[in-house]
Amino acid sequence: MKYEMYRDAADEYRWRLKAGNGEIIADSGEGYKNKSDCQHGIDLTKNSGDADEEDNT
Repeated sequence: MKYEMYRDAADEYRWRLKAGNGEIIADSGEGYKNKSDCQHGIDLTKNSGDADEEDNT
């Protein structure tokens, strides 16, 4: 898997997480004005491995 940071049509920073096969499996869901804020979003996601899982089915 790898994270990609890019600029959208509104010239805002976004990130997406791609699986080994190139499929996008997660994204930022919002644009960021500052590159550092986008990087912070990536870092938060990378460190969320211990987050609780809730099944609402």
